[in-house]
Amino acid sequence: MNRLILLVALVTALACSAAQAAPKIRVLYLDQSVGWRHAPVTRPKNSNGPTPSEIALAEIGARSGAFSVESTQDARQITPEKLKTIDVLVFYTTGELPIAPMAWQAIQQWVASGKGGFVGLHSATDTHWNYSGPGQTYTAFINGRFAGHPWTEGTPMTIQALGGSSPVNKAWPRRFAYAEEIYQYSDYDPTRVRALQALDFTETPLKRPWFVPVTWARQLGKGRLFHTNLGHTPSTWNDPRYRAQLLDAIRWAAHRIPGSAKPNPEEQALWALRSLLAYQGLPKTEVEARIAKLAGADKVWLLQTAARTAALRPLWPAKPENDKRAFDAAYQAVLTDVIARSGP
Repeated sequence: MNRLILLVALVTALACSAAQAAPKIRVLYLDQSVGWRHAPVTRPKNSNGPTPSEIALAEIGARSGAFSVESTQDARQITPEKLKTIDVLVFYTTGELPIAPMAWQAIQQWVASGKGGFVGLHSATDTHWNYSGPGQTYTAFINGRFAGHPWTEGTPMTIQALGGSSPVNKAWPRRFAYAEEIYQYSDYDPTRVRALQALDFTETPLKRPWFVPVTWARQLGKGRLFHTNLGHTPSTWNDPRYRAQLLDAIRWAAHRIPGSAKPNPEEQALWALRSLLAYQGLPKTEVEARIAKLAGADKVWLLQTAARTAALRPLWPAKPENDKRAFDAAYQAVLTDVIARSGP
């Protein structure tokens, strides 16, 4: 027994020693706004002091001991030489960033090589600039572009975990009620990413008949990308669960913890059809029963039908008084198909 106790103590000591010996992750945080500026990235009035999110990230790094962070509001500081000194790049940005083509090409190569990881926060998908060089545009890289936010600040919603158990979701319950500003997207390809959290319209009052991801992960060569739409308000940044998720996301992007980024398009497709049925106003029990039947549906049909629901978003009237006939016709066609496939 004494030998066993000594062995356990030795293993524990070695594990702690290894954790302490691991070098801190070096984070460069860009919170530049070229357009709309959110409260978490706004400096104090008449001051060049740190923004609320810069303070929060520094606190998360200091308290965890996992990373150090350097913050900037000038994308021109991201150069091939700078990338050699960091491990993770974090964006909370808007608009057309002044990133040179050579710098963007270097960022992509840096991530793909596994030397760096990328974390996008909230409006990182409301960021873009013209690029025609090697690799991908920024929108293709992050896998989505802001296409409106029907769920404005303070809107009640329910968020559901997807993608099985993930270390970057462990800080949150699998399903939880929240109030935030949430984006919907264009240029989102479910075959490229593993969706980790999404809106559940069976319990969200403001419904839409298409899939709305909240958090996703992506493998880019040997590198990792994580994005969450959460983080619009300072209150979210003060939420211990959000802070814990950011810590895990940075550690995951730096390859310090495991976690799959294998795309889950079939699961996302089922959630798209769940959104469609919930929008129709069916009771949650009926929605879940129909989705259970559709789980065994032909995968080609499933993915194509989910794509049809995504195609509904551009047809949604920009204003309530606008003509809704094109949307209604397309919506009824896909709804009829889904109802027929999922039983009487």
